Amino acid sequence: MNRLLYISTARRLLANTELEGILRTSRVANAAVDVTGILAVGGRRFLQLLEGPADAVETVFARIQRDPRHFAIVKLSNHEIDQRQTGDWSMAFHDVASGRDMPAIVAKLIKEIRDPALAAEFSQFAKRHAA
Repeated sequence: MNRLLYISTARRLLANTELEGILRTSRVANAAVDVTGILAVGGRRFLQLLEGPADAVETVFARIQRDPRHFAIVKLSNHEIDQRQTGDWSMAFHDVASGRDMPAIVAKLIKEIRDPALAAEFSQFAKRHAA
């Protein structure tokens, strides 16, 4: 089992309908290969966690890297794990720039995460990108 965390920048601000389309497609594709995760979006910045079989995570990440809608993709961590932090979520999601109390919403989203460093990545991302 593998866990990969990355950050990237969208070439332009994506409309909510575009984000919803990306999520629908990703959830189906990820579930088919047993990849779970979390996606947080703040303006044009994306922070995403992928977990699952190592080959499947790498395949999903390679597909993400080929997506022309974003650039500056940086792996923050990539390592073997014993168990998932994301349970059976196909892809938990929150747009941290939607104008509500983003740190509180993201805190609720990540409350199941037992890895304090991983939880801190998402918490800090929400604080930096809160509207």
